[in-house]
Amino acid sequence: MKHRLLYLAAAALLIVLGLGVRRYSSGLPPLIADHAGDALWAAMVYCGFRALFVGRSRRAAFLAALIFSFAIEFSQLYQANWINGVRATTMGALILGRGFLGIDLVRYLAGCAAAFAIDKLCAGGVRSPANRRK
Repeated sequence: MKHRLLYLAAAALLIVLGLGVRRYSSGLPPLIADHAGDALWAAMVYCGFRALFVGRSRRAAFLAALIFSFAIEFSQLYQANWINGVRATTMGALILGRGFLGIDLVRYLAGCAAAFAIDKLCAGGVRSPANRRK
């Protein structure tokens, strides 16, 4: 339960940081303003998967988060009126995005990879060969 709460707290922090990047983007360096939001979103998805499936490996969470993030991005190619109506809301845009951008896939990969690396470092780095998949 302790680990689950830590991952949920990390996800909440990432949400706050992501909203902050969106809100204050005009005052941030262009590299951060342009790319950090999507990377933070993907890192939050990684933490969400770690919270849901604490007993599974970090690698599994990384792959699940990456597949989920890519699926959301590719879903933006679908432009039916009903889903565009959902995307027109603030919450819908934050969760589903608005339009497909190939660069977002790179941002998601960076966010998931950073979350994975930080998670591994916080857990004590490299483990014995028997526990490397975790």
